[in-house]
Amino acid sequence: MQQSAEYRQSRPSAGSTANQASTHISAQEIAQMTPDDVAQLAQRLEQDEYNTAFAGLQDWHRLRAVAFQRSELVEPYMHLLDLEAYDES
Repeated sequence: MQQSAEYRQSRPSAGSTANQASTHISAQEIAQMTPDDVAQLAQRLEQDEYNTAFAGLQDWHRLRAVAFQRSELVEPYMHLLDLEAYDES
């Protein structure tokens, strides 16, 4: 499971706090993500063993950003996002 160097440096660890890691996820970073990167992200979310709620929330936002830009990578993990279709009626 190789990851791009840029992705490894920007991705928060399970123990990082919101102040330590950036919350911005660039389109370039998402474009460089591999299925293995997304699987690791999803695994962290499923295990839910974060030191702080903010670390888990940051991973959730990362997965959500990938879902909007590269939905094919997140399809097996959509249950983690709990997104529902919005009905304007």
